[in-house]
Amino acid sequence: MACVLEAPLRMSVLSEVTASSRHYVDRLFDLDPQKVLQGVIDMKNAVIGNNKQKANLIVLGAVPRLLYLLQQETSSTELRTECAVVLGSLAMGTENNVKSLLDCHIIPALLQGLLSPDLKFIEACLRCLRTIFISPVTPEDLLYTDATVISHLMALLSRSRYTQEYICQIFSHCCKGPDHQTILFNHGAVQNIAHLLVSTSYKVRMQALKCFSVLAFENPQVSMTLVNVSVDGELLPQIFVKMLQRDKPIEMQLTSAKCLTSMCRAGAIRTDDPCIVLKTLPCLVRMCSKDRLLEERVEGAETLAYLIETDVELQRMASITDHLIVMLADYFKYPSSVSAITDIKRLDHDLKHAHELRQAAFKLYASLGANDEDIRKKIIETENMMDRIVNGLSESSIKVRLAAVRCLHSLSRSVQQLRTSFQDHAVWKPLMKVLQNAPNEILVVASSTLCNLLLEFSPSKEPILESGAIELLCSLTQSENLALRVNGIWALMNMAFQAEQKIKSDILRGLSTEQLFQLLSDSDVNVLMKTLGLLRNLLSTRPHIDHIMSTHGKQIMQAVTLILEGEHNIEVKEQTLCILANIADGTTAKELIMTNDDILQKIKYYMSHSNAKLQLAAMFCISNLIWNEEEGSQERQDKLRDMGIVDILHKLSQSSDPNLCDK
Repeated sequence: MACVLEAPLRMSVLSEVTASSRHYVDRLFDLDPQKVLQGVIDMKNAVIGNNKQKANLIVLGAVPRLLYLLQQETSSTELRTECAVVLGSLAMGTENNVKSLLDCHIIPALLQGLLSPDLKFIEACLRCLRTIFISPVTPEDLLYTDATVISHLMALLSRSRYTQEYICQIFSHCCKGPDHQTILFNHGAVQNIAHLLVSTSYKVRMQALKCFSVLAFENPQVSMTLVNVSVDGELLPQIFVKMLQRDKPIEMQLTSAKCLTSMCRAGAIRTDDPCIVLKTLPCLVRMCSKDRLLEERVEGAETLAYLIETDVELQRMASITDHLIVMLADYFKYPSSVSAITDIKRLDHDLKHAHELRQAAFKLYASLGANDEDIRKKIIETENMMDRIVNGLSESSIKVRLAAVRCLHSLSRSVQQLRTSFQDHAVWKPLMKVLQNAPNEILVVASSTLCNLLLEFSPSKEPILESGAIELLCSLTQSENLALRVNGIWALMNMAFQAEQKIKSDILRGLSTEQLFQLLSDSDVNVLMKTLGLLRNLLSTRPHIDHIMSTHGKQIMQAVTLILEGEHNIEVKEQTLCILANIADGTTAKELIMTNDDILQKIKYYMSHSNAKLQLAAMFCISNLIWNEEEGSQERQDKLRDMGIVDILHKLSQSSDPNLCDK
């Protein structure tokens, strides 16, 4: 059995440390069952609150023996119960203790114990299982390896208030992600746990509530079910609303607000429902206030950020509730040197976790500023806000960096701010640094932000270009990650808009023809559309069109043919015809169309297409080819006339579509 301490101890020290504990273990092997029972009881009293003693007993091999006694049919129920209690106490020590217990296969032994008819023994096993499962070192999947375990736990819920409390706690800790939610839901978790919300025991009510908060999170199926469940004639949303009233414990208010938030985000409750607007949102704003504990402020802000993330009305409402925008600024000043915290332990804890507050504030600012220009302005005008974001981009905590980038991305949607605050604080510098070496999660948001900073009216565009952005963005277009490919090509598209010829040439050189073809044959329509958008921006203004077509004409015409022949939607084909229209606007470039009969036939085909957008785009090509003032226009007109283009134009002039008719 791999039940050993982490660090090897010298033998002399070991014997000294463990000599006093050895007699506890020796008594477990006594032949007299009564003495064994007394030995386990004495061990229980010795380990309570004594981590050193717990570690000693584990090193001396107490765990395998306790598990053996627990599983022996010949052991008395009292002995088996006391063994479960001691094992639970050992599990309450350090994470290493829990690892040692797991190595000795404690979970299957305890789950087996749940089949006993004795309630006290079942409760002791459940209490120990609860302690093990809430430890971060225990894999949640251990609960789901045997399909019968969940059914049996559901059946045990009715046995006592302790089985209810421990089982709900096990479920809420082991429910991580949609697979676990589905298993619990399919085993009747909603029906079996709902009535516990009105239990006389606060602990049971609280654990049941936590269960629902994890079951409903990002889960429409569970959320839609919860809305229609009633307990004692009252619907669950009404019960949740009662639980978030001010006179209830904070933990209860917060958890019920999380349940209602999940149900709202899943579409089970409308965003304008009074239980959201008048109850849930104000409750979460209250949690952000200075007089709440650090973890309450973190959870309150993160839940509120999630609630309002996609709804502009909720964003507006939150922004004017209790001066929230100013209140969040305090998240960056905590704990201060003049902090009112007199409890040293608490202060030490909060100093270690202060970064969580900054992360939560950035997240909530990002949600608040997602849509409304006035809110963004208020956020940016909050004291030192831009400096805080810039600092956040280089924090050691990856979660804070991600939240800071999200906040920056949200604010970068503002034309006004791009021109002012973003420029004043040279935000592009730390952003480029973040892009050099970051995990994909951060890269996706950072590259999205860069797309906004590269819009033509953004003063940051020039310095970003000078700092080697083209190379960076071209490398993103080769990423396995779809979002990064889209953002890389999108940023290049923005960069190429009304850019000078050198920049356009640099982009084409950086991308390479091979990569361009790769992007044009990407299975994702977003990548394809952005690549076509890039080509369209590259092929604008005559000298640029002629220059690019003189160096890359053959490949570009090949790509255009490929797309017009492929199975693509209307938008893709329209964008491709617009690229042809731009080429037709070149002085020398238009010859690449005129000498390519295949392309001319395709333009003719799209002029007679059933879709008016494609007909219009094809006519733009013709109109640019036959422009009278340009050299060679007569020959081009003659060739197109011979192809029957004039007949099609006559037909289109009778069209019911006024745009087509005019063109």
